[in-house]
Amino acid sequence: MQRRVSLSLTATAAAALTVLAVTTPTAHAADQPAPATAAAAGTLTSQNIATAGTGSPYYRIPALTRTTKGTLLAAYDARPTLGDLPGNLGVVLRRSTDGGTTWQAQQVVRKEAAPKGYGDPSLLVDRETGRVFVFYAASVNQGFFGSGTGNDENDPDVLQADYSYSDDDGLTWKHERITAEIKNPAWAGMFAASGEGIQLRHGTYKGRLIQQYAIRNNGANYAVSAYSDDHGATWKMGTPVGPGGDENKTVELSDGRVMLNNRSAPYRTVAYSSDGGVTYTPFQQDTELPDPANNGSIARFAPGVAASHPRASWLMFSNTATTNSRSNLTVRLSCDNGQNWPVRKTAEAGSAAYSTLTPLGDGTKGNDRVGMLWERDNYRHITYSSFDLQWLGGVCAPVTVTPPASLPAGKTTEVTVRVVSQNDVTLPSGSVSLQLPSGWSAPSVTVPALNPGQGANMRIPVTVPANATAGKVPTTATYLVRGSQRSYGDHTLTVTAP
Repeated sequence: MQRRVSLSLTATAAAALTVLAVTTPTAHAADQPAPATAAAAGTLTSQNIATAGTGSPYYRIPALTRTTKGTLLAAYDARPTLGDLPGNLGVVLRRSTDGGTTWQAQQVVRKEAAPKGYGDPSLLVDRETGRVFVFYAASVNQGFFGSGTGNDENDPDVLQADYSYSDDDGLTWKHERITAEIKNPAWAGMFAASGEGIQLRHGTYKGRLIQQYAIRNNGANYAVSAYSDDHGATWKMGTPVGPGGDENKTVELSDGRVMLNNRSAPYRTVAYSSDGGVTYTPFQQDTELPDPANNGSIARFAPGVAASHPRASWLMFSNTATTNSRSNLTVRLSCDNGQNWPVRKTAEAGSAAYSTLTPLGDGTKGNDRVGMLWERDNYRHITYSSFDLQWLGGVCAPVTVTPPASLPAGKTTEVTVRVVSQNDVTLPSGSVSLQLPSGWSAPSVTVPALNPGQGANMRIPVTVPANATAGKVPTTATYLVRGSQRSYGDHTLTVTAP
């Protein structure tokens, strides 16, 4: 294994940005300056921490983490244009020592004179040593698609794998290049998938650091994990999974496996590892997670709790939940290691792009706030938001819609909706309803009280108007319990001529 060369220390820069702040339970107000305020329970609070034209022509690619000292670090690209590498991009960062209420002046992590460029940051904290890593790609002449094969760390036509690390909570940074250490010479382009890497906290591989990469081999793209079992002193590369890989994230499941969640259209794809991220199963679609091929985020809601804890299998996920546009930024919650995603809430219905989630507490009751850094308003802003479980307003109860083979127009046909409680306490009586096109009708049906693990099948009579057009009709079943907690299930109904 080739020894890595430590590069120069970069001092922080004091290029302050104006902070715009908004506090609202549902959406963003106009971009008006306002003081940042402490987050209230049940709210989504937001503030812009970088705005195009202030300090840099453009900003892109958010990364977010919380250090062992509780400091929030938000990293992102400062760009001369909206274009990716190659270009004279730099990685910049802001720090918050009060939980995201206020942010210190923007500092430079890595920036050098043209034609050199550094971009697509991903933060990763070693929670055993406190060291913070930020991985990114480094270019001279070529980006991901133009990069040559080989792993010569001085070849200007090879996109390089670099990272910076900080031992003082993100105040100062030193740089490393690990291209020769982790890149198979047969591969062409390779870059760290932006957002946040993970450290395994349980089981056989406890303490392992994992950072995701996308690589290009023989004209196809793959996802692969780089990992370290010695706190980043050395790194190894696992076996690529694909083709069809792109920007991707991993999450540690409560049963010890690692799930890889991959950018893909029209749905996200997932793969699983039983050896700590070294090898993965083939990709499979998760049809509960629509995606327009955009970078998203997946993380454990309560990463430090024991496997026996009720929230050990809770995952959170964010992306632009459409199949054809970068809009409708949605946060989801799974209570069963990502097998079902019954809880969802829209954070921004309009223009949005990349997003990264990180827990702000331990995820247990009363300490369940989550931070989210994301791109807003056609890349005009890097926005920091936070929310809690009360804002999500969900309930751990997957909803499954099972319609008959067809629903004849002009007839009333029963559609079965099943609700299963994953709660650890009894759920009181609730109701389930179907979202249907105008002119259709279906009553809301009572769901009985459900004990932990108990399910109920509800039959909902759906009346299709006689003039309904034959074909596929999407529907969403909504389970409502305790007056405000909801879970959802989507399906497609097939309408036939009368």
